[in-house]
Amino acid sequence: MPPMSRLGRLFAVVAWIEAFTWAGLLVGMFLKYVTETTEAGVWLFGRLHGGAFVLFVVVTLVVGIRLRWGWFRTLVALASSVPPLTTLLAEWWLRRTGHLADPADRAAAAEPAAELQPTR
Repeated sequence: MPPMSRLGRLFAVVAWIEAFTWAGLLVGMFLKYVTETTEAGVWLFGRLHGGAFVLFVVVTLVVGIRLRWGWFRTLVALASSVPPLTTLLAEWWLRRTGHLADPADRAAAAEPAAELQPTR
């Protein structure tokens, strides 16, 4: 698996931030609507998550274009921002498949090494 590019690392960090703020918003909604103790969590994490969501969309579009994901991967990554915590799954999938690396590094990793091929 090729190493992550700077843009790939940026995508990963923003995906984690988006998931963290989603989790905070869920806890805030629990405190507001279930226990009816405070609205502070929704007030704080609603704003943080809104910003993180917009940042995730922008970063995903930039990274998708620059790392040449194609429309399917880009749409899946964008859609992952809607259900709670699924940006973590998208980050894991893209990292594991090497799509957070530079396209040149991905191509080099896909080619078999000449020294590993048998000679006849």
